[in-house]
This record gives sequence, C-alpha cells and structure tokens, in this order.
Amino acid sequence: MTTTLTAAVEAAGAARTTAAGACAARLAHVSKSFAGPAGSQLVLDDISLDIAPGEFVTLLGASGCGKSTLLNLVAHLDEPSAGAIATDGRPALMFQEHALFPWLSAGKNIELALRLAGVARGERRTRAEELLELVRLKGAYGKRVHELSGGMRQRVALARALAQDSRLLLMDEPFAALDAITRDVLHEELIRIWAETGLSVLFVTHNVREAVRLAERVVLLSSRPGRIARQWTVDIPQPRRIEDMAVAELSVEITEELRGEIRRHGRH
Repeated sequence: MTTTLTAAVEAAGAARTTAAGACAARLAHVSKSFAGPAGSQLVLDDISLDIAPGEFVTLLGASGCGKSTLLNLVAHLDEPSAGAIATDGRPALMFQEHALFPWLSAGKNIELALRLAGVARGERRTRAEELLELVRLKGAYGKRVHELSGGMRQRVALARALAQDSRLLLMDEPFAALDAITRDVLHEELIRIWAETGLSVLFVTHNVREAVRLAERVVLLSSRPGRIARQWTVDIPQPRRIEDMAVAELSVEITEELRGEIRRHGRH
C-alpha cells in the first residue's frame, strides 16, 4: 500500500506540473470586514493565494484568526469586502460537524448531493455505493446516522462532499472532534483519496502536526486581522506519520512561528 500511495502522490505531482499556470483557486488581495458595535472590524486583510490543480494546502492559525471566514469566502458562501476570488467550478465543503440528515440512510445522504449535482435518478444508487466504497464503507448504504461511529459519519460526509463533483475540496477542521486513533486513520484515508482522485484540497486546522502530516504546503495566518504570515513547502514524502521525526521537526518550527504571531498580537 505504501508503494502504491507514494506512486499515486508522485503521479499527482507530475500532473500538476503539466497543468502549471492553471489554478484551482486564486485569491487576489482579499479582505473581509464585519460590522460590529464599535464599527467595522477587519477580519482578513490583503490575502493573495493561489492553489494549483491537485495541490493539498493546509491553512493554519490561532483561534479567531479568520481561517473559517476565508474558507467561506472561497466556498462562495460570502463575498469579500475587497479583492477577488476565482475557483475552478463550485467548491465542495466539508465541516467539522458531519451535518448528515439523521432521517436518511448513509446512501440517501449521498444521493441527495448527487441529485443536486444533476446525476440522473437511475445512476444515483450505483454512484453512492461507489463513493461509500471509496471511503472504505462498502455495504453501509442502508445504515442510519445513529448506527455509525463518529469516524464513519465523517467518512459519509466526505463521500457526500465528493458527490458534488467538484475539483476543489474545502475542509473546515473535519477531524477535530474525533479521538486520536480515528483521526490518524482518517488522515491516511484522506491522503489516499486525494492521491486517487487528483482533487485540490484546502484544509483548515489549528493542529500544527495535522497540517504538516497532510499538506504539500502549509499557510500560516496571523491573528486578526488575518494576513498570510508565512508559508512552508512540505517536502516530506507521503505516506507520513504524525510521529515521524521530519514531521515533528517541521512542526516545531511552525509552532514557534505561530507562538510569535500570537505574542505579537497579544492573543492567548
């Protein structure tokens, strides 16, 4: 499996090189303000960021720095106050909470997304079962949400996001509520699916080791207003483990930078 995954990741990188110049998402001088009791509050300031086709980027920062706000802007759920955002089609979005409909089975939750994506009725069950198999839930089509563990629910939520037939997957701390072992397993599964599908991924987290374990590039936001403070290219071969020495060493470097940003902005 390790050899297969490494080959798939390398192939994705080669495809991305071929597509050089294209962007899955492009943010140009994006700012966002919200009205508050004391007047307008600047949350994001002058963010410029390109995500290449097939690239896996993690967005890291302290709580309240605007990570989720930025993800909502890329998802076109809100509009920037300044600047422009362009994406390759409409992105798919996966949240920390699975947000599955409890009165529907796992398969029917996925079929709902397929219907909204325009898939013909006669093709939906087959496609839903294929997506469940992709996330290692073969045979779970008829299971209700209450019959699924937390990790299984997030797998269904991932399958539902994939059903939207988008080339850009946005993930807002999707594994934060899971126990460490389940999270570790889902990290492996996400990297496998990313390599197999060639999706572009923008993954929001506050967990430095998670960011390093998953990403090809880590983007650090400063505290409010959120600005891009620094970026790192992660050259550690996949598959990675959270406890790998190279992951730990880069995590220490990024953590020190994050601490500096928090100190500079007086946030604890």
